[in-house]
Amino acid sequence: MQGKVLIVDDEPDIRELLELTLKRMSLETQSAEDVRTARRKLNSDTFNLCLTDMRLPDGDGLELVELIQQHHKNMPVAVITAHGSTETAIRAMKNGAFDFVSKPVDLQKLRYLVDSAMRLSDWTADESETSPDAPKPDSLAGITGNSECINLLKNQITKLSRSQAPVYISGESGSGKELAARAIHGESTRRQGPFIAVNCGAIPDDLMESELFGHRKGSFTGADQDKEGLLQAAQGGTLFLDEIADLPLLTQVKLLRVLQEKAFRPIGEQKEIPLNARVLSASHKNLAAEVEAGRFREDLFYRINVIELAIPPLRERRSDIADLSRGILQKIARENHQDECRLSDGALDKLLHHHFPGNVRELENILQRAVALSEQNTVSAEDLELSGAPHARTSALEPELVGATDEAVTAAATDVPSPALHGPEFSLEKHLEAIEIKAIEKALEETRWNKTKAARKLGMSFRSLRYRLKKLGLE
Repeated sequence: MQGKVLIVDDEPDIRELLELTLKRMSLETQSAEDVRTARRKLNSDTFNLCLTDMRLPDGDGLELVELIQQHHKNMPVAVITAHGSTETAIRAMKNGAFDFVSKPVDLQKLRYLVDSAMRLSDWTADESETSPDAPKPDSLAGITGNSECINLLKNQITKLSRSQAPVYISGESGSGKELAARAIHGESTRRQGPFIAVNCGAIPDDLMESELFGHRKGSFTGADQDKEGLLQAAQGGTLFLDEIADLPLLTQVKLLRVLQEKAFRPIGEQKEIPLNARVLSASHKNLAAEVEAGRFREDLFYRINVIELAIPPLRERRSDIADLSRGILQKIARENHQDECRLSDGALDKLLHHHFPGNVRELENILQRAVALSEQNTVSAEDLELSGAPHARTSALEPELVGATDEAVTAAATDVPSPALHGPEFSLEKHLEAIEIKAIEKALEETRWNKTKAARKLGMSFRSLRYRLKKLGLE
C-alpha cells in the first residue's frame, strides 16, 4: 500500500501510535498538533487521508472536515473521538467525514478504516482521470428516469458512496429502496465485496439473532454446527437491512452496540469480531412514528439515520413512467422470449393518470398482466383494462384482487350483496373493496390464518398480502 496520511492530534502518545501503525502498513505520515499546523500542511502538501482528533487546542476536528470538504474533495477525512462520543462522530459524518474511530484506538479497526479510505482515495483519483464522456456505472444506470428528483437522487447516491456513514433509505413500498442500496454499494469502493440484503420482517423473531450474528456449535439446543451470520457474510462489503422497523426490540439493542463499537460477537463466541461492512437500512414505515409508539429504539434510530436518502414515489415523477414502462416491457419480452413489446399512446396516457399507490412494483405487475393477456406486441388501453382480477369487471388500474383465483373472487362476490348500480349510495370502489375483504377473509379461514398459505391460495406474494391487510384494516 502506498500513500501519505496527515495525523492531527494534540496527544504525542496517540500521534506516535498512529504513525507506527501506519508506517507498518507502508504508508508515509505527517503530524500536526493543532488546526493551524494542519491547515499549513494541507496547503503545502498532498495527502491521501486525514486522521483528526475532534478536540484540538485551537478548534475542533469539524473545522478540518469542513475545510477538506471545500478544498480537498477527493481526500477522505476520518475523525478520532473519545470513547462513547458517537454523537460527535455522527455530526462529523453528516458534515462529510468518511468514518470515525473511538479512543482507545482499536488497531485492527483502524487498519480496516485506513485500508478502506486508501482504496477510496485511489478510486477517486482514477475517476478524476476518466473522460467526462465515459458511460455511467451500471449501478446508476439501473435507476431509470431523468426527472429532476431522480437526477437529484443519483447525485446523492454518488456522494454517499464515498462515505462509510450509515444511510437510512426511506420510501413507500415498491419505490425502489433496495435498488438505491445496491447503487450505493455499486458506486463505492466496496463494490468488489458482497452485497447482503435481508428482509427483517421475513425472519422469525426467535431466529433473528442467530441469522444476524451467527452462532458457534453447542451454543444452544439445536446448534449442531457453526453458523456464519449475515454480519460475517457482509465483511468487506455492504449489509442492507430492509424493513428494519420489524426488528425485535432485543435485537435492536444488540444491533445498536454493533454500530457503536464496530464489532460483533456470534452467539457462544468469546471474542468480538471487528465489523468491516457498511450497514444500510430501509423501511416503508415512518420510523419517527415507530419511535414515538415505543416499537423502535430512539437511540438506534439516530444511529442508523446518520444520513437519510428519500426515494420519491412514482406519482411525483410521472415523466419517468414512459422510460420505466419501456424498460419493464423489454425485460418481460426477454424473459418470455417474445418480440419487442410496446405501449400504445392510449395505454401510456392511462398509466400517466394513475395514482400508483404501489409505485414501480405496481407498474411492473400491471404491465406483466397486460402482456400476458394481450394478443399483440403493442399493449393497448383495453389490455390494461382486461388485466384486472377475473370476474371483477374492473381495470388493472382500479383496486383489485391482484392474482386472486377465479374461485376465491367468485365466492367472495357471491357473499357480498349486489348494490343498486348507479344509485345514490353506490360506490364501485367500496363494492370492490368489500369483495376483496371477503376473499382474503375466506382464504385466511380456509388456511387457519396462515398468511403464507393464504397468500399462495390468493395467487399473490406474502408481502403483497401483508400490504393489503394493512391497507384494508385487517391486521
